[in-house]
Amino acid sequence: MSAQAIAVPPAARTDAAPRRRRRRHRLLIPLGLAALLLTTTLITHAVDQPDPGDQGFLSPVATGDDGGSRLADALRERGVTVQRETDTLRALLAARSGAATLFVPAPALLHPDTVGALDSLPSATRLVLVDPPRRVLETVRLLPVEPAGRRWAAQAVGPDARGLPCPLPELRDLGRAAVGLQRYAVASGASAPVRFCFADGLALLTRVPESTVAVGASDPFRNDRIDEWDNRAFATALLGGTGRVVWLDLDGPEPPPVFGDGSSGSPAWSPTPGGSTGNGGPGTGTGDGTGDGRPGGPAGPGGESDDDSEDADGSTSRADRPDPPNPLWSAFPGWLWALLAQLAVAALLAALWRARRLGPPAVEPLPVTVRSAETVLGRARLYEKAGARGAAARTLRAAALDRLTPRLHLPPAAPPADVAAAVAARTGDDPRWTDGVLHGVEPETDQELLDLARALDRLTRAVAPPPADGPPPAAPPPAEGPPPPAAPHPHRAEGDPR
Repeated sequence: MSAQAIAVPPAARTDAAPRRRRRRHRLLIPLGLAALLLTTTLITHAVDQPDPGDQGFLSPVATGDDGGSRLADALRERGVTVQRETDTLRALLAARSGAATLFVPAPALLHPDTVGALDSLPSATRLVLVDPPRRVLETVRLLPVEPAGRRWAAQAVGPDARGLPCPLPELRDLGRAAVGLQRYAVASGASAPVRFCFADGLALLTRVPESTVAVGASDPFRNDRIDEWDNRAFATALLGGTGRVVWLDLDGPEPPPVFGDGSSGSPAWSPTPGGSTGNGGPGTGTGDGTGDGRPGGPAGPGGESDDDSEDADGSTSRADRPDPPNPLWSAFPGWLWALLAQLAVAALLAALWRARRLGPPAVEPLPVTVRSAETVLGRARLYEKAGARGAAARTLRAAALDRLTPRLHLPPAAPPADVAAAVAARTGDDPRWTDGVLHGVEPETDQELLDLARALDRLTRAVAPPPADGPPPAAPPPAEGPPPPAAPHPHRAEGDPR
């Protein structure tokens, strides 16, 4: 009958496993490539950006890529004395002995108790801080600036900033230098005039005769970047203006200093006992041999005997100052927090979209009786409008299994393989094709959905035929009464007695 005339679609006979793998690959391959690109970028950036806590970072005796030996040699060629100190308090004492530049290449390694001593440097000393963290900028009152944005990598910029020339004469005529990594801005409530150079990558507070400078990148001072752009000229001009450089070389986080009582004319603070530095070695001088830590004046750099004393201007000490903000916000760039906020908003919107129904659906009686054909047609049009081929295929397969399993004497929860084998044994089809029709992948096009519906109809008609396709009903019994008149014989004349 018509059920036997339905052709089995060739696409339905294909194995479902390759198609499932292809769909999985279309999702996994782009995600894998994106994850690989992101991982490679992060690793490359981590390798390219050195850590100030690394061994030999901007050390005048380190010859590695992150060292500063080439800068020290360039300064000596210009006749500048380079004095290396490995203890902060000894470096402060050495900087007070005359006109000098105190170079701090790793301010993040300074102990909080010694950072405040930087405020007591004499006016003849230039203080140069390389990429100082927020806590150092908030402690050093001589430089009231704050971070204003950080780039992914250092950018070569010119000496001008905001359309104004650089106030440092030795840097005004230079070209581009790789200083544009960390930008600075004037801190809120600051009263001291702060000037900026190199696209806000260099902040300075001019004193008489010297100044305090914060440089936003370490690239101009490193061995692997000093010969790029005008980095060498920038570093030597910034550090060599006073003729002597006190180079603070810390190889790790500095331990707390030891404070004295200020008696016998000695300063209230002093280096660690025994003449050793906070890094496990003696203070060393590589220039003029003055790295022995002798003081340059009667007062110590700190000017304090304990945390409860007052400053020289009558203000409260560090113990009475408010705690600095949580450094977690400054540990990551601003774009990371913006990305996390966007992901949180996207997750909230997705949750609201999935929870658009408040509570389970309520069952209500229909106001009118709707014919089953109209219900089927309406649902089919809704599926077609929404493109829900998968939901339509699941509905068709569930209806077919509900008709097939009772005829095959199988339980409703029978394994798919057993159902496919029983149906194939009844219809004579390939068990793999039967399993693909009953439990295969969802159709992707309307034609595949139509072929699936025809194949399911063929299986159900072969195993569980409807009553219309069964044997013809028996003839009804004759009605009571006289028999009907016999039809005349075609070859007998009318009125013939035979």
